[in-house]
Amino acid sequence: MKPTKHSFNYWQWRVIICSMIGYSMFYFVRKNFSFAIPMIQEMYPEITKAQFGAIISAGGIIYGISKLINGVIGDRTNARWHLVLGLGVCVAANFLFGFTDKLTVWMTGVSSGPDFIGGFMTIMAVLYIINQIFQGCGFAPCNHLMVSWVPPHELATKMSIWNTSHSIGAFVAAIICGYLTSWQLCFWVPACISLVGVFFIIATLRDTPSSVGLPELPKVEGELDEEQGKDPKAWRQFLLHKVFLNPVVWVLALTDLFVYVVRFAILDWGPSMLQEMGLSKALSGWTVAIFEVAGCLGMIFAGFVSDKFFKSRSQRVCAIEMVLVTLCLVALHFIQDLHSPVLFLVVLALAGFFLYGPQALLGVVASNEVSKKAASSAVGIIGFMSYLSTLLTGYPLGKFADTFGWHPIFILMAGVAIIGGVLVATLWNLKDRSRA
Repeated sequence: MKPTKHSFNYWQWRVIICSMIGYSMFYFVRKNFSFAIPMIQEMYPEITKAQFGAIISAGGIIYGISKLINGVIGDRTNARWHLVLGLGVCVAANFLFGFTDKLTVWMTGVSSGPDFIGGFMTIMAVLYIINQIFQGCGFAPCNHLMVSWVPPHELATKMSIWNTSHSIGAFVAAIICGYLTSWQLCFWVPACISLVGVFFIIATLRDTPSSVGLPELPKVEGELDEEQGKDPKAWRQFLLHKVFLNPVVWVLALTDLFVYVVRFAILDWGPSMLQEMGLSKALSGWTVAIFEVAGCLGMIFAGFVSDKFFKSRSQRVCAIEMVLVTLCLVALHFIQDLHSPVLFLVVLALAGFFLYGPQALLGVVASNEVSKKAASSAVGIIGFMSYLSTLLTGYPLGKFADTFGWHPIFILMAGVAIIGGVLVATLWNLKDRSRA
C-alpha cells in the first residue's frame, strides 16, 4: 500500500508542477505580441494602434470560443498530446510572425506603401487568430490532468497553486521580451523557449494514473463509468444534462464574467487611469504588477482556506471574497481623493488578493459539480464567458471614462463585483457531489 501511495504522490506532484511549466509556455507565445507592437509601429509608423486593437479584440473572442470547444474536446482526449498539439502550433505561428515582413514582400511584391502595410497587417491578423485558436488548447487539458490526479477534497488547494502558472508565465515572458531589441526577436526567442517546452511536456506528463499503472481516483456521485463513457450517445446525454443544462455551471460562468470584468478593467485600463490620477509611468506599472502578484498569493490562500476551513465548499469562499473585493473598490473610490499612493497601492493589492481567489476557485466548484469526466467541458463554458468580458471592458468602459472620467470607475466596478458575489452566494448550500 505504501509504495502505491508514495508513487501516486510522486506522480501527482510531477503532473502539477510539469503542467504548470507547460502551461506557462503558452504565455510565452501569447503575451509577447504586446511587446512586439511598439517596435513594429516604430518601424512602420503608418500602422495605427486601432489596427492592432481590432486584431487583439477579435483574438480575445476567438480565444474564448476556442476555450469552450477545447473544453468539450479535452474530456475525451489524451491531455498530454492535446497540450503538445496546441503549443506546437503556437510555436510555429510565432516563428512565422517574425517573418511577416518577408512574407508580405513575397505576396505583394512591394516592400513599402499602402499595399505592403495592408498585406503586413492581414498576415499578422491571420497568424494571431491561428495562435489564439490553438492557445485554447492550453487550459482544458491541464484542467483534465488536475481532476484526474487530484481528489476533490484537495482540488481547491492544489488547483489554486496551479493557477499561479498564468501569472508566472506572463511575468517571465514580460521580463524576457523587455530585453529584446527587435520585434522579430519578440516572436522568435519565446518560440524557441516554448519549443523546448513541447518536448518537456512529452517527456514529463502522463494523462491519467492508469497510464502509469496506478489506480484511478474513486468514482463520485453521478459520474459515468468507463463502459458508459465509451458510448457516444450516453456521453452526449451525460454532457448535455451534467454540463450544458446544469444551472450551477451557468451561475458559475456568469460569476466569472463579472470577476473578469473587474480584473480586465484594472489590468487593461489601470496604467492609463493611474497616470491620469497623477502617478508616474513607472509607479503605475509597478502598482498594476503588484496587483497581479497579490492575486497569486490570494489564489493560494483561498484554496487553502477552502479545503481547510470550508470542507472544500469553495463557492462560500468565492462569495465572501467578492464582498471583500467590493469593499476594497469602494474604499479606492475615496482613497483616490486623498492623493496617497502608498495607501492606494495597499488597498488595490488587497483587492487583487481577494479577486484572484474566485478566479481560481470557480472552476474548482464546477469540476466537483460535474465530476472529472466532464470537468473540462464545464470550465470551457466558464472560460468562454470570462473572455466575453472584453466586450464590456473595451469600448464601453473607454466610453464611460470619456463621458464621466476615471473618478467613478471604482464605484462602477464595485457594483459589478457585488453582482458576482450575490450570484455565487446563491450556491452557498450547493450539495457536495465530490463524495462517492
